[in-house]
Amino acid sequence: MAEKGHKGYKVKFATLGCKLNFAETATIGRQLRELGVSAVEKGETPDVCVVNTCSVTALADAKCRQQIRKLIKLYPGALMVVTGCYAQLKSEEVKAIPGVDIVLGSEQKGEVAAYVMRGLEAREREVVVTPMPQIRKFVPSCECGDRTRYFLKVQDGCNYYCSYCTIPFARGRSRSGSIESLTEQAHQVAAQGGAEIVITGVNIGDFGNGTGEHLLDLLKSLDRVEGVARYRISSIEPDLLTDEIIEFCAASEKFMPHFHIPLQSGSDEVLRLMRRHYDTALFAHKVRRIKELMPHCFIGVDVMVGTRGETPELFEDSYRFVESLDVTHLHVFPYSERPGTLALKIPYVVDGKTKQERVARMLELSEGKQRKFTERYLGTARPVLLEQARAGKPMHGFTDNYIRVNVATSEELTNKVAMVHLLHLREDLSVDGEVV
Repeated sequence: MAEKGHKGYKVKFATLGCKLNFAETATIGRQLRELGVSAVEKGETPDVCVVNTCSVTALADAKCRQQIRKLIKLYPGALMVVTGCYAQLKSEEVKAIPGVDIVLGSEQKGEVAAYVMRGLEAREREVVVTPMPQIRKFVPSCECGDRTRYFLKVQDGCNYYCSYCTIPFARGRSRSGSIESLTEQAHQVAAQGGAEIVITGVNIGDFGNGTGEHLLDLLKSLDRVEGVARYRISSIEPDLLTDEIIEFCAASEKFMPHFHIPLQSGSDEVLRLMRRHYDTALFAHKVRRIKELMPHCFIGVDVMVGTRGETPELFEDSYRFVESLDVTHLHVFPYSERPGTLALKIPYVVDGKTKQERVARMLELSEGKQRKFTERYLGTARPVLLEQARAGKPMHGFTDNYIRVNVATSEELTNKVAMVHLLHLREDLSVDGEVV
């Protein structure tokens, strides 16, 4: 590689997995820009590639390997840096991929930019992965996903150790930012013109574990920040979604009527095998309480099918329970075997074909629920935060209760909340609307 100085270097990012990963990648990009390294543009060849990986399933691992190899093939002269959950859990596997230069674990995410600069100058191979019990740092991140929406990381890691999950091993123990520091980041978003903040983390409801601070107090502090029009909580465990939090969000003008709550299974026996921290009665109570206070609320639910121990009878129990819930959308995914997890000790195994059949049934149920929910609002007007239009496509945005709406492009409405009359439902379940 020719010597060019920091300002000549170009970086290409690839991010896999959750919203938290995307927020962290954006932070790495900002840190590199401050060092004079700019994002690669179309037609340019990067000097460095940074892959932020996911490891939530075996398929996620495979996608990470595929992405790493693809970039190495496309840009053989680039410095290849791999970080994230897959790098933390399978560092030796990543290191063994020909062309990988630097492997960084979860504890090193805040230092990726420094390792990149050192690697560009020295081109020495490095593998730096802190063992899980020693992961202690909270790496702050508040980044813009587009011109409208910011992602504020408030918490990282997890102490739950569900039987099927590797996230605690990949991200370490639960830890958080302080209310003071996070509120200051929200003030900075307002100063930059950000209209909406999505609160992200691995186990957001566990915010403040060990510090004496609590999620409800954080929400109250954020609610007082002038200039931010909207907040959404990306996902929160049902046992940590207190009635007090529900009541606060219902009374707030800034916290939208929108929750995403992991259920995983509607069978109490499967929840026990998963080592989840609640039962179906508690989950049903949370949904009822939300709907009592926020009848218009969009409720998304995670559902896993085909876990070890999920017999046909237990799947039917799960299906009937989910069917009974007044929720809007299901994020459905098949169980994936993860090395080192307690689930591998459960003897009953569901075959791949059956898993896919169960996924299909749950997805059909989800489509029906979301269609019914959305149709209720046709002919009404709701507030929509409109986003920057992409070339050749109509302008779009989301209602307060998370219905995607398409409107005629009007640049002056970008990043503005407008009342939109909801007119026609599309096949993709978005709605065509007209600004009032």
